[in-house]
Formats: sequence, structure tokens, C-alpha cells
Amino acid sequence: MKTTVRKNFLFDKDIALYLEEIAKDTQKSMTQVLQEMIEERHKKIKVKKRAKALKKIKGSADGLLRDFSIQSSKKSKNV
Repeated sequence: MKTTVRKNFLFDKDIALYLEEIAKDTQKSMTQVLQEMIEERHKKIKVKKRAKALKKIKGSADGLLRDFSIQSSKKSKNV
């Protein structure tokens, strides 16, 4: 079972009405709606961070295995 944490938020009146409307339309609680939105946003942020990290290391191993091939490796091991 996941641990839950209580948080209190203050919304503009319009935003609170939008949240209520979304909850009614999706037949979910406002908590569920917010959780799903936060999880979706967090996934996007994680993807961006991973892509940024990948760009940093991209090319860092270029040239390390220039004269290497799987075939030559298998041949040298008699596989």
C-alpha cells in the first residue's frame, strides 16, 4: 500500500471550477484528476531530462571500437 500525504492547495476560482468540471466529466475524484495530471507532467519532465543527459554523452564513445566487429570477436573466440 502506498503512503499518502495530505497537501492543501489554493486555486483561482476559475481553476477550481475547471477541476470540478474535469472530475465530473471523467467520473473521477478531484484528487485522482490532479494525481493523473501530475504523473503525466512528471513523465514528460523525466523524458526531457533523459534526452538532455543522452545528448551530453552522445559521441563520447566515438572511435573507441573502430577496428572491432562482432564477426572478428566470434572468430577469435572460435564461436
